[in-house]
Amino acid sequence: MQIDKYFSKIHEFILDVFIPLNKGQKYLKNIDLAEFLSLTEKAEIPPIKDTISILNYKNKLVKEAIWSLKFKNNQKIAKLFAQIIYDVLVEELGDLKLSINFDKPILITIPMTRKKQRERGYNQVNLIAQELAKLDNNNSFEYQKNILKKTRETLPQSRIRNKKDRKDNLKGCFKVIMPKRIKNRNIILLDDVLTSGATIQEVVSTLKKSRLPKKIMAITLAH
Repeated sequence: MQIDKYFSKIHEFILDVFIPLNKGQKYLKNIDLAEFLSLTEKAEIPPIKDTISILNYKNKLVKEAIWSLKFKNNQKIAKLFAQIIYDVLVEELGDLKLSINFDKPILITIPMTRKKQRERGYNQVNLIAQELAKLDNNNSFEYQKNILKKTRETLPQSRIRNKKDRKDNLKGCFKVIMPKRIKNRNIILLDDVLTSGATIQEVVSTLKKSRLPKKIMAITLAH
């Protein structure tokens, strides 16, 4: 939408003026996939079932790259992240298809509220999903937009230390708005960062309450 692009440009301009690129951000401008992977580490096993995380979020370069995508709309990083996720995802889907008949899955992203997306101009996870869809060309999965909606603003999970408070912060904030599209389908949930796992757990709970999907797995770039 034009209005979203307008707000996105304003947001980028403000960031460029008040938060200029540091050395890490400048370094990311020219980095390739092999170099990026050589400077990062694998993530620890996520604390929640049926979830895969690829890179260690404590790594400084990983944090810089995620920041660059999230707040600088860095399209190159979106493509880089998609390449990293794609190889892992396709291998996992091959195993799941054989073991639990996880076939013809749809890929959906964790949504943000309309207000938040309007302010930022984009959802950074959608940018990764779009690049994944280009790489896959409907061979292993189908990317579906606007399946879920976030119905209210919540506090950033990173600001909440208590595990119970993190869950309470997200309680009931997601809603399935396109139920017909997920009926009897396998679901891949995509997010950029997994911390405690509360966000993914709340989305999975929302999907399961609808009794529509067959099976659900989640994948995140970092943890």
